[in-house]
Amino acid sequence: MPRDDAVNRLYGELTRIAKALSSPSRLQLVVLLAQGERTVESLAREIGLPMANVSHHLQALRESRLVEGRKEGLYVHYRLAGPDVFELVDMLRRVGERRLAEVDRIVKSYLGARDGLEPVRREELLRRAEEGTAIVLDVRPQEEFQAGHITGAISVPLDRLKDHLADLPKKREIVAYCRGPYCVMAFEAVRLLRAHGRVARRLEEGFPEWKAAGLPVTSETVIGRKRAPTQDRRKRARPRVERSRQQKD
Repeated sequence: MPRDDAVNRLYGELTRIAKALSSPSRLQLVVLLAQGERTVESLAREIGLPMANVSHHLQALRESRLVEGRKEGLYVHYRLAGPDVFELVDMLRRVGERRLAEVDRIVKSYLGARDGLEPVRREELLRRAEEGTAIVLDVRPQEEFQAGHITGAISVPLDRLKDHLADLPKKREIVAYCRGPYCVMAFEAVRLLRAHGRVARRLEEGFPEWKAAGLPVTSETVIGRKRAPTQDRRKRARPRVERSRQQKD
């Protein structure tokens, strides 16, 4: 095979991945799947699209080897094919924010106005969690928390936060996090906490970015009616954080 033909074929294969990601909905699906396995039904509810559309997008991602699926009963559970898939999308986000003025404008107008205080960087949160000077609050849905979360975090989904305010002390700062830098759940949680007299900030990014950086994470496997925490063996440090009454050991 002539050299030029081989090079063209190689780059042609790489464009399969670029084409598979050339959809706002597919990028959102990758971010959702970075939280953990999901069914088509669950993804469709979350992203607000018909199941047929979500299935089509998942098929495109699957054909490009970006997602995988496993069947359990009547349902297919989808997951990212590997951590490098999220890393690719995260790098795309970073490049877009640096190179595209419109992306920067949207981020500042859509998210910037929601931040009254400087967000917490992950290095600061890790240090403060280890020192016990911050409570780490996961406001994502419970199924995402069970699939994986920052070690030591407590789970209070955003739609239940108001009912659990009494479990959160007023004298220690609370750092809320959710799916990533474009996820508004952490912003809304901070707004609600501050409105009820809590000192609160949000993590600058989210769980997938924390995990991709190799920082401590934990997952929970369901055994019968009990949840057994399973720590990622690569993450040896365990931040000490205060847990809610429901999360006591």
